[in-house]
Amino acid sequence: MNTLFAAFLGGWEIVLILAVVLILFGAKKLPELAKGLGSGIKEFKKATREVTDEIQSAVDEDNYSSPPPRKIDYSAQKNLPENAESKAVPHTENKA
Repeated sequence: MNTLFAAFLGGWEIVLILAVVLILFGAKKLPELAKGLGSGIKEFKKATREVTDEIQSAVDEDNYSSPPPRKIDYSAQKNLPENAESKAVPHTENKA
């Protein structure tokens, strides 16, 4: 991040911004501003860490369970007559 910040602003620009902040807020308010900024960054990092941990735990969690095996209904087969197989048409081979 520091290299990205330094790419847009040079050394003198940063000194100028710090001088303007010092003039606007005064020397007594600067520690309070820095403390507030630091705690804000800390809270932001904590929140992003919690979100990424939650997403990672959801990805790692395996809630999928296979469905129970299907029950086969044998009652339809019991109602067939006993000689139903014998009435089947015999297979004939085509001789060419």
